[in-house]
Amino acid sequence: MSERSHVVPTPEGEYFESARFSGLSVILGIVAIFGLALSLLGAVLSPEQFAYSWLFGFAFWFTLCAGAFFWIIVHHAVDAEWSVMVRRQWENIAMLLPLLALFFIPVILFRQYLYEWMLIPRGGDHLLDAKRAYLNFPFWLIRALFFFAYFAVAAFFFRRFSMRQDRDGNPAFTLTMRGMAFVCLPLFALSLTFGAFDWLASLNYKWFSTMWGVYIFAGAAGSSMSLTVLVIAGLKRAGYLQETVTIEHFHIMGKWMLAFTVFWAYIGFSQYMLIWYANIPEETEYFILRNVESWNLLSLLLVIGRFFIPFAILLLRATKKKPAKLCMVAGWVVCMQILDMYIVVLPELHRAGVHMSVLDPLPLIGIGATLAFVYLRVAAKSSLFPVRDPRLIESLRITN
Repeated sequence: MSERSHVVPTPEGEYFESARFSGLSVILGIVAIFGLALSLLGAVLSPEQFAYSWLFGFAFWFTLCAGAFFWIIVHHAVDAEWSVMVRRQWENIAMLLPLLALFFIPVILFRQYLYEWMLIPRGGDHLLDAKRAYLNFPFWLIRALFFFAYFAVAAFFFRRFSMRQDRDGNPAFTLTMRGMAFVCLPLFALSLTFGAFDWLASLNYKWFSTMWGVYIFAGAAGSSMSLTVLVIAGLKRAGYLQETVTIEHFHIMGKWMLAFTVFWAYIGFSQYMLIWYANIPEETEYFILRNVESWNLLSLLLVIGRFFIPFAILLLRATKKKPAKLCMVAGWVVCMQILDMYIVVLPELHRAGVHMSVLDPLPLIGIGATLAFVYLRVAAKSSLFPVRDPRLIESLRITN
């Protein structure tokens, strides 16, 4: 009897009932249509502002979805147990990456407003001529196609093998996905790093930083874990995952939020300190622009809001053990990721200081509502957690 008392029964699959949320789907669809339609109107009336506002919105949502894909890779690469119960939501979010590839089309179409280096002829700037082998439109486009193809194909196969394991419980799929993770990990590093250079850093082709890719990754990983907390908490509030996702899972997710809060600050400060100390004009230009006039206020807010505030709160065990409090911190971190991407993109357009436009939030809202609309449909196509993963029982028993 004592042995049986320690046995945790394998839970049945739990499925998202999309019909329960038909009203939410309608609202998201309407918001998406209006957000995207008004954005397109802005593209006609103010194409330059639209280009930067759209890139800002795209960059934010891409970092969140790419971050979720990263956690899938880590889960399989390290053979994690705790994350079995939340892995399916990472798979669902990562399946939005092909849709983000479509949202990248306006960046291509309005590239002349974003990337000055595409308009400068050969011989017009010796600094650019030295980078022509990399900074040219055909190669830039080929890289973008490769990055999105990689994310879309890899996310598709991770979710496909995971769902097939739900049907037959074959442990071979676990080994297959683990092997895929070791292949995908370096490809993820290359794709995210060079995507960050191509789409964000090259807004100023004279500037460069060897730590830029890691900085973008740190923000993506931390904010996507925060998004995971919000999604899981939302599902539990709707009545799902009541017996499967426990306080222990939230505690671990809170630890990862704390870890990447520190890592983001470490990378951000290291990049700032090394560039400022070297005092090379091509490098310091990025921070000079963001540390003068009204941009300096937003930069200070980012430092305080992205590091000092969540760091102090997440240090407390009680915060990580209480989902309601952890959700408040998670929502704050996601908002700080929005601010981070805003400071990365918009100063290149408004160099004299902050000049907020009505167009700035429209792509953010339009893209986000569309992704949420599609997510509700993706989530309904499979169980909310992998029902036959070999490590399912260990995940249910997890303590820390």
